[in-house]
Amino acid sequence: MEATKHKRPKHKGSAKLFDNPILEKLTHTHISMPLIIFTVIAAVLIYYGIVEKGFQAPEMVLLFIAGALFFTFIEYLMHRYFYHMPATTERRKKISYTMHGVHHDYPKDKSRLAMPPVLSLIIATVFFVIYRAVMGDYVFGFLAGFLIGYNAYLGVHYSVHAFKVPNNFLKVLWYHHSIHHYREPDRAFGVSSPLWDHIFRTMPRKPGENPEVNKL
Repeated sequence: MEATKHKRPKHKGSAKLFDNPILEKLTHTHISMPLIIFTVIAAVLIYYGIVEKGFQAPEMVLLFIAGALFFTFIEYLMHRYFYHMPATTERRKKISYTMHGVHHDYPKDKSRLAMPPVLSLIIATVFFVIYRAVMGDYVFGFLAGFLIGYNAYLGVHYSVHAFKVPNNFLKVLWYHHSIHHYREPDRAFGVSSPLWDHIFRTMPRKPGENPEVNKL
């Protein structure tokens, strides 16, 4: 896939997505809300798995790690194939912009750095139903890790857009995601981890690999 041109992002302001004031209000979310909600849900899942279902701590730890790792895979797929779906129809264009394009236009809008809690809770419920049908009671440890993986993604994503470049391990993730926003929107889809970009060969191009790509 070739690098695509994109509009210059706005570092101030916020886009209006809906005329309905209630719907518009729901598109804005303080980052603390999903972090608190999903941390509590993950804790309840772990408690239920150990106390009610009799899982041992080592089993829960392994399920938790597996769930968190699987989240990074889902994150990559969603970002690459859903958020950046080809705008072949007006409907697709509208969905893509509402879900993610607005974030590319206003990357510093802190109120839109997380999915609205109502929508994310619905999606989490769908994942619970699917995972429960596939893995039975193992879902309690696995989904807990999956949700904390989502929280880790939110934390990294918020930090990248809200704060200056950190002088720690997050610096690599900050640079990786910044390349996606400001240089190569067809690369660097991983936010919480570049693992799947390595596996699926969507890491940022090396300098000189594509002469049409300007420096960051």
